[in-house]
Amino acid sequence: MKWTEVKIKTTTEAVEAVANILYEVGVGGVVIEDPSDPIFREKELGDWDYMDESIIDNSYEGAIVKGYLPESEDLIDIIELIKQNVEKIPLYNLDKGLGEVTTTEVYEEDWANAWKQYYKPKKIGEKVVVKPTWEDYEASEGEIILELDPGMAFGTGTHETTMMCIQNLEKYVNPECTVFDIGCGSGILSVAAAKLGAKKVIGVDLDEVAVQVSRKNVLDNNVSSIVDIRKGNLVEVIDEKADVVIANIIADIIIILAAQIKRFMKKDSVFISSGIILDKVDDVVSALKENEFHVENIMKMGEWAAIVALPKGDEVHE
Repeated sequence: MKWTEVKIKTTTEAVEAVANILYEVGVGGVVIEDPSDPIFREKELGDWDYMDESIIDNSYEGAIVKGYLPESEDLIDIIELIKQNVEKIPLYNLDKGLGEVTTTEVYEEDWANAWKQYYKPKKIGEKVVVKPTWEDYEASEGEIILELDPGMAFGTGTHETTMMCIQNLEKYVNPECTVFDIGCGSGILSVAAAKLGAKKVIGVDLDEVAVQVSRKNVLDNNVSSIVDIRKGNLVEVIDEKADVVIANIIADIIIILAAQIKRFMKKDSVFISSGIILDKVDDVVSALKENEFHVENIMKMGEWAAIVALPKGDEVHE
């Protein structure tokens, strides 16, 4: 079967927005090439490389997002819609960069194998190693292995936002806690919370594909007795309360959540938010403080930040 590869030249901060544009038109999968990411990881996180640098397009300094579309009668219209939506990215206060959209024909066998070379086992915390289901890996003593097939859902574990979330989960999850994963994507954070010892985990996402992928990854990791993946909006599908709430989304949604999330949190609970570009950190911090949160910690990695916040009165001092 013949596919069309759609390549979009953008910026690091707009990667998720571009990926969402492609998912919305029915892409067969996404590959992200961002030269700044592996360079940063090599300098800051040791030698846990996740891609072969020779396959990166070094002719463009920004990020490149590739999506794959099957042959169809309305393919030209879909590509034009992608172009229009990429042009609208600045409306969301994101830098779209070059915003160039180009296409190339590929065949199914090439596509099926090509994207997987970008995704290798990676240690992203003190204990947690994310391993693609198709890769072999021998765990060292004390390591926790997450088996993951991201499919068409965002969240491979190699992105800074996900890495910071997992590092914070390692710190805050304990055997007695309940965890909510808001916008669960591939389910990686839900699975991580379960394997780190959480008593109960609820993952929610509005996207049906994300829900299906998350449920599969929950099964693959044998944590279905702990993790419950639900489709829908937080306020519509959850009536429980959590000890840890984690949201790896975007800053604007986190600002909205700041006004809603406390009613889903127990006393002495923790709100971990990520997916925040550095330019938006102050906005998120302001929203948290306005809604009676104490900002416990701000972690930064590359162009991104994660914020740990506690309801006022629950401050933890180490």
